[in-house]
Amino acid sequence: MRAVVATRLGGPEVLELQEVPEPTAGPGQVLIRVTSAGVNFADLSSTRGTYAMAPPPPFIPGLEVAGEEVESGKPVFAIVPSGGYAELVAAEERFTWDAEGLDLGAAGGYALTGLTAFHALRHVGGLQAGETVLMTAAAGGVGTIAGQWLKKLGVTAIGTVGSEEKAKLAKAHGYKHVINYSTENFAERVKEITKGKKLPVVYDAVGKSTWDGSLECLQPRGLLVSFGNASGAVPPVNLGILSTKGSLYVTRPTLNTYVAAREDLVKRASDLFNAVKSKAVRIETSARYPLDQAANAHRDLEGRKTTGSVVLIP
Repeated sequence: MRAVVATRLGGPEVLELQEVPEPTAGPGQVLIRVTSAGVNFADLSSTRGTYAMAPPPPFIPGLEVAGEEVESGKPVFAIVPSGGYAELVAAEERFTWDAEGLDLGAAGGYALTGLTAFHALRHVGGLQAGETVLMTAAAGGVGTIAGQWLKKLGVTAIGTVGSEEKAKLAKAHGYKHVINYSTENFAERVKEITKGKKLPVVYDAVGKSTWDGSLECLQPRGLLVSFGNASGAVPPVNLGILSTKGSLYVTRPTLNTYVAAREDLVKRASDLFNAVKSKAVRIETSARYPLDQAANAHRDLEGRKTTGSVVLIP
């Protein structure tokens, strides 16, 4: 079968389309013929050697897919530890779920991002209707889903973006206030928007370049939910800064912890896909690349040229 292999650690240049042996489904696994595979910042980190859970090279990147079970023919989503950038992937059955009625050509790009958005908003931070929160990277895959869900929850969403085009996209996906960080200091703008009150929760998918600003946006005893490293990993932190800024809290959640039990995955997935099917949440899939263009997909994602979800089509 055809698959994209990270031949060594490095940037997009390490990705090569190769013919590799087909995987086989072991005990507790199912074999999936991939219709679409999501491209995420975690994949970029994996190929660069900065994603702790990535296997050593050579390996096939890709953490989320949509397709058909080979044996049954039924449409499914799956979260996998690696191997998604391929025509076939073996997935743990407990990390697959029904995708009936959804566009499989786009769905591979929002299983992971959608669940990340939903678990972060509903289960990390304890949000209440009437609150105001900040989401960095508001025009990205997680951000466009999160903005709509925040609005549905009755939470006022502030989003950061890097261009006016992305600002329009974020506005269209539920954000009441959008800050272009390339022309504005987002921490100062948050103070203006909240009239100095600042925020109870900040969701930060960017990492290194937004760390200080995100902390600055929090009110005393506020919570920073750090769930991505789009600009690089946050450097070592002096915990004393959390005290001086008002007894702040920081968490670095991972989806795997929240869906380790099968019933939790099914419940969270049902919430997401019912919202998609009812059109309460619209999934923005901005770019679909053929499998042999995986390196270009990584370059565009890394260069902040994409919005919404990005997928590879085998």
